Amino acid sequence: MIFSLESDLPSFKKLSFKPGLNVLLADKSPGANDRQTRNGAGKTSFVELVHFLTGGDAKPDSIFRNPALSSSTFDMVVDLGPQRVTAYRSGSKPSRITVLGDPGDWPLQPALDPATGVLEFTNEQWKSLLGYEWFSLPVAHADDEDAARGQPSFRSLFPYFARRQAAGGFLRPVQHSEKQQPWDQQVSLSYLLGLDWSISRRLHDLKAQEKIAKDLGRAARSGELGRYFGRASEIRTKLALSEAKVQRMREQLSSFRVVPEYEALEREANELTEEIADISDSNTIDRELVSQLNDSLREEDASGRADLEKLYAEANVVLPDLVLRRLTDVQAFHAAILENRKSHLSSEKMAAERRIVERDQRQGPASERRAQIMQILKSGGALDHYSRLREELGRAEADAETLRQRLETAERLEGTKADLDIERATIAKALKDDLSERRERIQEAVLVFEELSESLLQRAGSLTIADTPNGLSVEVNIEAQRSKGITNMQIFCFDMMLAVLGERHGRSPGFLIHDSHLFDGVDERQVAKALQLGAQYAEANGFQYIVTMNTDAIPEEGFRPGFNLRDYAVSPRLTDAEETGGLFGLRFD
Repeated sequence: MIFSLESDLPSFKKLSFKPGLNVLLADKSPGANDRQTRNGAGKTSFVELVHFLTGGDAKPDSIFRNPALSSSTFDMVVDLGPQRVTAYRSGSKPSRITVLGDPGDWPLQPALDPATGVLEFTNEQWKSLLGYEWFSLPVAHADDEDAARGQPSFRSLFPYFARRQAAGGFLRPVQHSEKQQPWDQQVSLSYLLGLDWSISRRLHDLKAQEKIAKDLGRAARSGELGRYFGRASEIRTKLALSEAKVQRMREQLSSFRVVPEYEALEREANELTEEIADISDSNTIDRELVSQLNDSLREEDASGRADLEKLYAEANVVLPDLVLRRLTDVQAFHAAILENRKSHLSSEKMAAERRIVERDQRQGPASERRAQIMQILKSGGALDHYSRLREELGRAEADAETLRQRLETAERLEGTKADLDIERATIAKALKDDLSERRERIQEAVLVFEELSESLLQRAGSLTIADTPNGLSVEVNIEAQRSKGITNMQIFCFDMMLAVLGERHGRSPGFLIHDSHLFDGVDERQVAKALQLGAQYAEANGFQYIVTMNTDAIPEEGFRPGFNLRDYAVSPRLTDAEETGGLFGLRFD
């Protein structure tokens, strides 16, 4: 429970509290409203101060960072386990909490400030310690930040026991802040109701994965990123071809032999090829010449005496006076000419045949040498060719690896939906099983809520705790005309139920705080019943119920005989009628 709130600000109104019901009253001057001043009488500031001293954020726009208050230190005396401790915090040093009391067996120990000689926690340590002592949460350490993400935390549970109007705490029973995410509601309420909260966290993680998979699938189908993804079947075909190419190149490299002086041998082989071609061409020409010479020799042998006699007779007729020699002389002369021509032709033939033989003698070694060089070149290659081949293999291997990664991504994308569907079904079954196994805790919550709603509104409300495709569903319903007042009374019954269960099972700070905004628009007889129920349940279950209320909103009727609300009033009473009447004893913007 909270024992007191105090400050070194001289004008601050010290507040002291007792077990059970405590009503912090404030006089509201005629015509005044909460928008006239930021702090007014201080009812809402009281709730903000409790949050400030229990590790709430102290952002630059916090009232405790306002120049009028930032230099002041505020403190709260509370139960922390079996001990009573005093916690101090200042807007000028919001990251540190000074603690006065015996740390005893606390799982976290404060550090001694050598400058002041006081024991201090960091704000994170303080919240972790409060979570451990008030809600039985495991102690969070700095190196466990990733592991703790998504788990119930002190600051996600505590606002159900001290709702804040400015945060939208009075919109729905299951929501303590307008910005509270559905998954945080599920995790927090699962824990407070004694259910398996890890199922809700698993569902939250699954939804995050489903969103990523959906976004990636959309990107894969778009022209923007489509070239990086594609269908797995298409990529698998490309990968098979790419891997085959890599294998061929590896085999080629494994049998590759670098030939020294490869370029010189290649040049020599080219020169020999040209030489052999020249020899072949020249031999062809000379063989044609020999053939022609053989024909000419045969023609010379075929020339006969009859032809010569015929020629001689014709010449004697035509030139009788000129033909003086005898036929025998002509024959002898002709034979000499033929002999000379045959000799010349034979000589030409022999020269051609000799050239052919010489070339053949040169062609044999040249062909043999060229064959030898070609065998060498065929068995290997040049070093630069080998280097280029290795570079090409590297590129082919990189292309294959890229395709493997793309295939892995494509298969993961195509398989993700099925895997996520399986995981969703597994989570749904785990939630259903958990609700079945913990039916007694659910029944306890349902009965307490029903009892409260029936006592308050003379009709039984329903608290429904069920499994849905979107996870745990906690719904509150009280049949009545829809109005702000009914919603607020649903919140009252829900919070009171959490306080009762929390006190029974060690998941409560030991107090419940309701701002006066909870009773806005509520029939005064229901307000009277709510205050009496709060007093009754707080006393019966051993927790503290603190309510802030304007004196002009105190019900005139509806209280049972002998119940006097002012018997539970906290001293002093606040007022907005004068500058010094509020909680802080001063006004500021």
